[in-house]
Amino acid sequence: MRKLALFLLPLLGACAAVPSPSGPAPSRPSAAPPPQQVRPAPTTQAFRAPRIMNMPGLESVIGRNETALANLFGAPRLNVKEGDARKLQFVGEACVLDIYLYPLEPRGEPSATYVDARRASDGVDVDRAACVRALRR
Repeated sequence: MRKLALFLLPLLGACAAVPSPSGPAPSRPSAAPPPQQVRPAPTTQAFRAPRIMNMPGLESVIGRNETALANLFGAPRLNVKEGDARKLQFVGEACVLDIYLYPLEPRGEPSATYVDARRASDGVDVDRAACVRALRR
């Protein structure tokens, strides 16, 4: 019987009521952050003029629009538009030429501002001006 009483003792303890604290609960200062002003998102971004590459041998490319570049190199293999910018890619046996066009003024026509060139066979960077010469019609 004693063993049974010892066995039931923990079960009885679990059923016991826990006394509630007397009196009001201690007050805690509010930890809520002060309200912040919410600024509405701008509807249009301010125009930021692009940097224009200035390298010898690229004078026939920098500043030209898409039509002028197509007249110089033929139809581009890629013509990617992203927002108001463009990327034209021209390919030949010697190299791959990527030309990036951005508007020079708000709502202006995109013009070539940056040129990148690499070998067609393995993608290693090559002289940009030499690639322009190799791909000209």
